[in-house]
Amino acid sequence: MNIYDVSRRAGVSIATVSRVLNGNPNVSEKTRTKVHAVMEELGYTPNVFARGLGLGTMKTIGIMCSDSSDPYLANAIYYLERQLRIHGYDSILCCTGPFLDNKRTYFELLLSKRVDAIILAGSKFVELIDRDNDYLIEAAKELPIMLVNGYLDAPGIYSTVCNDYEAMYDVARHLIDSGRKDILYLYTSHSYSGLNKVEGYKNALSDHHIPVRRELIHQCAKDVASSRKLMEQLADSGLTFDAVMTSDDSLAVGAVKFAHIRGISVPDELAIVGYNNSILSYCTNPEISSVDTKVEELCTTTVNTLMSVFGGGNAPAKTTIAADFIQKQTTNF
Repeated sequence: MNIYDVSRRAGVSIATVSRVLNGNPNVSEKTRTKVHAVMEELGYTPNVFARGLGLGTMKTIGIMCSDSSDPYLANAIYYLERQLRIHGYDSILCCTGPFLDNKRTYFELLLSKRVDAIILAGSKFVELIDRDNDYLIEAAKELPIMLVNGYLDAPGIYSTVCNDYEAMYDVARHLIDSGRKDILYLYTSHSYSGLNKVEGYKNALSDHHIPVRRELIHQCAKDVASSRKLMEQLADSGLTFDAVMTSDDSLAVGAVKFAHIRGISVPDELAIVGYNNSILSYCTNPEISSVDTKVEELCTTTVNTLMSVFGGGNAPAKTTIAADFIQKQTTNF
């Protein structure tokens, strides 16, 4: 049973049925009563598509993320959906994985659902090769595209970003000021966020006249075992380090496990800093000092910006939010 059946049985247009469903006042009480009676008779339950036909809006927002099992992205999805519900919007979630073809496929799927906007959660949707972002730029001519902690300069695209560069610069500066000189840096990706983080680390070293050493910068899979194993390999190769900065808390957990296995005192012999201040940073002993990237504020601001766009307001193309450093037990500066 669908809206077309209701339309035929009631003898009114589909647009009229949709106006009844959405409470549009431009419908006579007689027609409204008749349509409701037919819906009850047929046992019809209105869906999102039917509600949107008469309004030019589906009241539905598409959300894309690369990996919903990631604690940061899982939190982002929760806060986005919560804020959208507050404003009366439903959401459709697509988990794309890391590959561009899949991102495009899911993006097209959301467009086919006639969503009112698409929110891309996480910085991995902005590709390093400019032409790979063309599908986003083209779509933004038709509907708003919102980026959570990613940035793309094009009309119709709105970004809310954490100042990852400043956060990492400040962490490195504090470590240096506390006497750390051989600071290992572990990161997971070359995303927009990832590039800003590593630049903050490098520039803090340079500004304090400490050489940026390639052997102290390593990419690592985003899991505990990988970072622990990598640090063991680096130590076994003769590399020495008195601090480790990571682009994600999962890598910092691996660093704590490495220290336990090797009998290294944390933070006296090895300072460890995580990123995102996720639940993982509280699950180790000692608890991990971490950068709080304000994921709730990022997501709330993203949705509020979208509502401003819908309302015809002068929404900023880019909003930057400062991070906080949460010192726990793996640092002593």
